Amino acid sequence: MSKNRFVLNRAGVAQLLKSSEMQSGLKTKAKIIREQCGDGYEQDIYVGKNRANTMVYADSIKAKRSNAKHNTILKAVNAARD
Repeated sequence: MSKNRFVLNRAGVAQLLKSSEMQSGLKTKAKIIREQCGDGYEQDIYVGKNRANTMVYADSIKAKRSNAKHNTILKAVNAARD
């Protein structure tokens, strides 16, 4: 019986999570979510310590009220998963 071990290359995983390809994929998903939300929503992307991050947020007062009342962003995220 052989004993195989899997050793995770942590530096490689960190590099992958910060890569331009990952950022491109995140931008695409964020754009889909932002478009489902409607007017007054914006998106942003930044590279943190461990990975690239993206966010969609309500930028206008009308969008903030709508999101607070109807959970617009959460519903758009759930719809984008399908």
